[in-house]
Amino acid sequence: MNLKKAGLAGIIAAAATAGTASAEGSVCLITKDATNPFFVKMAQGAFAKAAELGVELRSYAGKFDGDHETQVSAIETCVAAGVDGILLVASDTKAITSSVQQARDAGAVVIALDTPLDPIGAADMTFATDNFQAGVLIGEWAAKTMGDTSDAKIGLLNINVSQPTVGVLRNQGFLTGFGVDIGDPSKWGDETDSRIVGHELSNGNAEGGREGMENLLAINPEINVVYTINEPAAAGAYEALKSFGREDDVLIVSVDGGCPGVQDVAAGVIGATAQQYPLAMAALGVEAIATYAATGEKPAATEGKEFFDTGVGLVTGSPVDGLEQLSVEEGANLCWG
Repeated sequence: MNLKKAGLAGIIAAAATAGTASAEGSVCLITKDATNPFFVKMAQGAFAKAAELGVELRSYAGKFDGDHETQVSAIETCVAAGVDGILLVASDTKAITSSVQQARDAGAVVIALDTPLDPIGAADMTFATDNFQAGVLIGEWAAKTMGDTSDAKIGLLNINVSQPTVGVLRNQGFLTGFGVDIGDPSKWGDETDSRIVGHELSNGNAEGGREGMENLLAINPEINVVYTINEPAAAGAYEALKSFGREDDVLIVSVDGGCPGVQDVAAGVIGATAQQYPLAMAALGVEAIATYAATGEKPAATEGKEFFDTGVGLVTGSPVDGLEQLSVEEGANLCWG
């Protein structure tokens, strides 16, 4: 995937003109929150593509990750405005489906970004990283890095109690890649492998990652492998480990591949991360809705999958044999393009 970074001036110009150009379609972007750098980058990609295509773009976000009610209100506002399509990063992938169906019944095409709905067919299409494969990649890297995994003591830092599909896919992919037999693949926490110390919640932020890591260390202070739902949680986990003097002998793996996360890989905070491309994800979504507005044609899934795969790359400063990997320098060049 060739990704071009837009400069700040270009993004500001795009945001200023996206809603005023001669519109060829209208789109709503609804993200989990407006402050997570992942969603900021997504909005940048959407506004830039909207300006390029002359599409009217409205952007909404929850007050925090997990703010389901604000997302429901945003969908209602978008439906009332008669938009052609909605790009949605759902906080509650199950509860939002009735609102999504109302939007589809009103004639809008709904594309889930990053996080598949539950069931995935509740949206017209999903544009996302293969989150299960992202988990598999970091699981395989951790297993190959350890060599003998029989003495692994695994702590897992997940997102939140609702177990959104993106979190389940990453978690279960990691365990699969590491060589752990999973139970029900639609949820985490029912595995019986004695190497698993426990699952904790992080809310996808550094404070939650630190608290979750402290809880895991209270269960077993000899944890030596840590999976994290994203890189802010990984940074928090590292700080907790550092306070226990364990930062140098625990493998931390994560998902996102944002620029700060890649810097943490370079610094040794994170051993490896699976990189996503949210700017491209949102830009492709805007383009798909513009096509729908012009032709009535809905986007198609990647061959062999239930969704449109926007790509994933394994970024590490400590490569292992048998896996396709990106160097830290390559990851930095691509981060969140």
